[in-house]
Amino acid sequence: MAWDVRGKTIVVTGATSGIGLEASMALAKRGARVVMVGRDHSRTEVAVADVTARSGSRDVSHLMCDFSSQASIRGLAAAFRGRHDRLHVLVNNAGAVNKRRRLSADDIEMTFAVNHLGYFLLTNLLLDLVVRSAPARVVTVASIGHRGGTLDFEDLGLERGYSIMGAYSRSKLANVLFAAELARRLDGTGVTSNSLHPGSVATNIWSGAPLWTKPIIAVFVRPTLISAERGAAHVVGLAVDPALDGVTGKYFEEGIESVPAPLARDAALARRLWDVSAGMTGLQK
Repeated sequence: MAWDVRGKTIVVTGATSGIGLEASMALAKRGARVVMVGRDHSRTEVAVADVTARSGSRDVSHLMCDFSSQASIRGLAAAFRGRHDRLHVLVNNAGAVNKRRRLSADDIEMTFAVNHLGYFLLTNLLLDLVVRSAPARVVTVASIGHRGGTLDFEDLGLERGYSIMGAYSRSKLANVLFAAELARRLDGTGVTSNSLHPGSVATNIWSGAPLWTKPIIAVFVRPTLISAERGAAHVVGLAVDPALDGVTGKYFEEGIESVPAPLARDAALARRLWDVSAGMTGLQK
């Protein structure tokens, strides 16, 4: 029997397509009060209508956020607080890749800004509600790509050599480190924090890959990809599996607890990343 999420408030970011959409549907079907976060108004409204129709739930709502803007993330947190006083599960899922180096509205390399700092800032802005709602869970969608990631605090923005995979892997390594450090900081609160690789999922995240890679992806990668529904099932598992009560600071690959890369297990690196991230988002350490 799954952890009972009926009537519990769950936020899913990046909820308009792929894993986020299917996770929202599965959680709504279980009776959760699902708040779907999207960036585009029309797409988000369509996604909410889809989840409502397929799940049969009438307790699905949405909020807007552009995770490349810290002001927008702060607006999301304020809007959520205006409607809810509890948050039982936060699913950090929004993500992006960029074939060329771009800067966010806050002059931060875009992939790192969206994929890591977005998670970091939103989680911290809502953390008191999560703790108040314990037992509660924070689920961070990372990637097996973290295994190729590096962290250079002198060049976090990859000014000295940008690549799409270098930026993505760095952000995903940061996800695993963040989830582990959050677990250490929440010890004893009744809130768990875990990260996962949901599988190599057929989503639109790589639509921005360079043109020359498209045939390679089509021939060698696409046939090995799993459906968004299967990937979402692994995310939902971390949110509802009763066997994970009290399990925190772990990393999972396709539903199985796994040992992350050595860098992702470096507690000192995680603490330093937390402090640097706090500075980059204007939060106190």
